[in-house]
Amino acid sequence: MYAIVDIETTGGFISGNHITEIAILMHDGYKVTSHYQTLVNPGRSIPSYITGLTGISNAMVASAPDFEEVAEEIYSHLQDRIFVAHNVNFDFQFVRQELSRFGWNLNCDKICTISLSRKLFPGQPSYSLGKLCANMGIELEDRHRAYGDAKATSILFDRLLEAGADEYIFRQIGKQRKFQQ
Repeated sequence: MYAIVDIETTGGFISGNHITEIAILMHDGYKVTSHYQTLVNPGRSIPSYITGLTGISNAMVASAPDFEEVAEEIYSHLQDRIFVAHNVNFDFQFVRQELSRFGWNLNCDKICTISLSRKLFPGQPSYSLGKLCANMGIELEDRHRAYGDAKATSILFDRLLEAGADEYIFRQIGKQRKFQQ
């Protein structure tokens, strides 16, 4: 039902940048049921400040598949699921653009765990993934790596569901669908 996604990229803006790592955790509304993760060769050099942040180096992605090689598999994990991410528009736009480059049209509902957290856990000093997890006692391993961040987001998502996020999720999806018409 849900696909909890996190990506790492060569830069913070979609123009001229590409994905270097992606993790997708399939979630049935109760728990994570399976996952997919891979490094991706972005076809360009990774800036040193990005390597410093993520730990992903040019050497690590040199033998990784190009996005085109994994696009169909990524699409199959996202199709017919609700795309969930912390700051969803960033991840969704990158994934959608990369898929589009190779002929895949990703058109799915999306949910932002930042928005849900603000509604269900008001008054947090910060809603960044690292600080929110620290404040909520969620262990965050491998910060700024796709699988580590996706795993922490899945635990946060579980807590959001326990706190009654369903109402907000369906409202948010309804607004998206109305806007798309």
